Amino acid sequence: MRVGLLTEGGYPYANGDARVWCDRLVRGLAQHEFEVYALSRGPGQEAGGWGDLPSHVGLVRTAPLWGEPERRRGGRGGRRQRRRFAEHFGELAAAISAPYGSGAPHGSGVPGRSTAEADRFANGLHGLADLAGEYGGLPAALRSEDAVRTLERACRTLGTPHGTHQVRVADLLTVTEALERALRPLSLDWYGDGAGGDPGLSGVDLCHAATGGAAVLPGLLAKRRFGTPLLLTEYGVRLRECYLAGAADAAGGPLPGPVRTLLTGFHGRLAAEAYARADLITPGNTHTRRWQERCGAERERLRTVYPGMDAARFAEVGEQGAAPSGGDDRTLVWVGRIEPSKDVIALLHAFAEVRRWQPDARLRIIETRRGEDPAADGYPAHCRALAEHLFPDEAADAHSAGDNPVSFERLGDPEVPTLADAYGAGGIVVLSSVVEGFPVGLVEAMFCGRATVSTDVGAVCEVIGGTGLVVPPRNPRALADACLAMLGDPERCARLGAAARARALELFTVEQNVAAFRGIYLELMSHCPVRREEVGEGGGPLPFARPAEAHVPGRWTAGRDGDGFGHWLPGPLASRSAPEHTPTWAGPPPREPLGVGPRPSEEGA
Repeated sequence: MRVGLLTEGGYPYANGDARVWCDRLVRGLAQHEFEVYALSRGPGQEAGGWGDLPSHVGLVRTAPLWGEPERRRGGRGGRRQRRRFAEHFGELAAAISAPYGSGAPHGSGVPGRSTAEADRFANGLHGLADLAGEYGGLPAALRSEDAVRTLERACRTLGTPHGTHQVRVADLLTVTEALERALRPLSLDWYGDGAGGDPGLSGVDLCHAATGGAAVLPGLLAKRRFGTPLLLTEYGVRLRECYLAGAADAAGGPLPGPVRTLLTGFHGRLAAEAYARADLITPGNTHTRRWQERCGAERERLRTVYPGMDAARFAEVGEQGAAPSGGDDRTLVWVGRIEPSKDVIALLHAFAEVRRWQPDARLRIIETRRGEDPAADGYPAHCRALAEHLFPDEAADAHSAGDNPVSFERLGDPEVPTLADAYGAGGIVVLSSVVEGFPVGLVEAMFCGRATVSTDVGAVCEVIGGTGLVVPPRNPRALADACLAMLGDPERCARLGAAARARALELFTVEQNVAAFRGIYLELMSHCPVRREEVGEGGGPLPFARPAEAHVPGRWTAGRDGDGFGHWLPGPLASRSAPEHTPTWAGPPPREPLGVGPRPSEEGA
């Protein structure tokens, strides 16, 4: 099949979010043809170029979500065009300025299912998309005085949050500029019409959005215009990222309250619309799944698929067991980026308590960020200063040089050239974060067969699954007690490390991830086939393009008697009830024959 892979700030660029995961997915599904539709986040990303693409990536289309918009035909347009724009943008503005919680389940602070605001947002969004398709784009209109005045009227409507009533002209300009960039996918020429030339997204069999946010917009439009099924994968919830980063602008300064309210309102409504329209949503863990359910995603269309990671590069260290290579079992290892969310300060205070009871313990802090001056960032410098204060250099005798029990190192140094060497530098790996999504570093430590001590944040408990110790975040005493318990029982460390490696090999490998999506692709195509009229070279219809079997009433089942092959059930589909094995996310069976489902010989295709 032909898959349209929708990305934002990642694949196929050489650097970016989810780049490695997308590359492994595409290479693992070489039997399908991929077309990549990528949105870039900055000039540095585009300057870095693309990574090495496999041969079955037949097309790559890119567009920026930064800088000035591309000048295209359309502009502000005539009176009729401006009137339609004011109508559609007014609906979208009213939706994002409405207070959250109205109609949302349990009064949550996010848009819920079937609310009036959600319907207005959808109507406004698709109305703007139709307008962009007819007149050639929206950038000029979204940055016009009409857009500012429309948004201002929506903010001053009775019933909107109190903060938005205080909106200023500068705030309105900031919001309309941000909305113009977020809505740029509506104005792109990616959609085509299916007749000659480059059909774009009208010619794909499945749209797979590799992240939420603006990348979902092309998939929503393709689903509405062409009936293309939409698969949404989120390993980190974009709405959550907007909440965490929404308090600062691009320069790092604080955003005014009305701007934060309106932008989070937009991203919240967009997330709810994507969850409502996607045929299937694949969160990367239960923590992400809870966010999606809270934002209105139906449980029947949620299926957890853990991210796939390369276990081969950790095989040598993992097969050695708990015996450290290059370290000893009294060494704690921390690996990651030294930033406030990782709470290295709490780790240092916890290690001070560990040293009171285990004087020979050591801590190796290995930073994975490269190419930057450590002194240029205030937080890493503060951590080093605290370590020097808490742990003065110690000497074995009056004639020896002092040595600090805490060392700050960088990945790539001669002592730790690779990640496997970093995790193998000690017997216990510690994670001290206060904010975490899917803990990739924790899985890497599990591949290395290391016992772990972690804080209970994000998906940590789900990943560990009883193979390590978990303590509350921001609690140095609890972190110290857990580390001491591990240091005092090497046999327990060995057992937990072996169990952790076995769990990681079972759940978090590339092979299981690719196998899961291979099955999901086939299921979506069997339940949501794209109907297209077959045409010849001149654009005329081909009367016998489909075999006669395509019109026989009935359906293909998923197999019986454990043989794994599909079987044709004759007779009208509407007169038969859905089989027990039909997945609940697929919804009720359609009232028309599905046409050609996957034949038995195509199960492995």
